[in-house]
Amino acid sequence: MYFETIQQMKKMLGQFDHWFEKASHHAKEKSFDPNVYLGLRLAPDQFAFARQVQITCDTAMLTASRLTGKEAPKNEDHEGTLGELSARVHATVAYLDTFTADDFAGAATRTVTQPRWEGKYMTGADYFHQHAVPNFFFHLSQAYAILRHNGVGLGKRDYLGALDLRAP
Repeated sequence: MYFETIQQMKKMLGQFDHWFEKASHHAKEKSFDPNVYLGLRLAPDQFAFARQVQITCDTAMLTASRLTGKEAPKNEDHEGTLGELSARVHATVAYLDTFTADDFAGAATRTVTQPRWEGKYMTGADYFHQHAVPNFFFHLSQAYAILRHNGVGLGKRDYLGALDLRAP
């Protein structure tokens, strides 16, 4: 689970820098404060952009934490600028950098629970596949969609980032 958990989540978190840069450029072109993006959402009952980024980061940290038994840092969720959101993303990646493949030994059979599950639990493998991965990509995609919906020139390549293509 190390590759799936750490490497892929770190890669996708790294895309935020590119998205933040494009959002800042778009705001400058249109003459508005780029921090306006933090409060934007796709629907009235949906989390705003800043919260989508925060949850994406939290999901990555908690996935690594719950699968390894290591304590995750707690965040205050007080980011009010794109720069502060960027710092949160960078702190998340730095936390993920502290893990090794050995830390995930036994992760598939580890018992994972959280307060809102009211005493119920999942195996690490089920948690990873049924909750962690979908939750991470849901909030990442929502953040991407909010920026794109509001005119930031993002496309599929901006979402995927660099691919490890090899020649035959």
